[in-house]
Amino acid sequence: MMYPLVRDLAAPTAPLRVPVTVTCRVLKFSTQAFYKWLADPVSQRDWDDAHLINAALDLHGDDPEFGYQLLADELRLKGFPRE
Repeated sequence: MMYPLVRDLAAPTAPLRVPVTVTCRVLKFSTQAFYKWLADPVSQRDWDDAHLINAALDLHGDDPEFGYQLLADELRLKGFPRE
């Protein structure tokens, strides 16, 4: 994702301060998308994925012999829906 780069280039402490509009134009995405990301940099989907990954790693750490189907069943029992 290039949005952190835009933020860093536009920062007041950046050695060569580049306006957000210029950076977005060069990288070919809208300034509206950048400001939307800036308001909420971590989406709900990212949070959900992080929780699912942590739960799967915990289950795998408890019993590394589990196969993927047993891990999926255990995750479902813990309340994670199957996608």
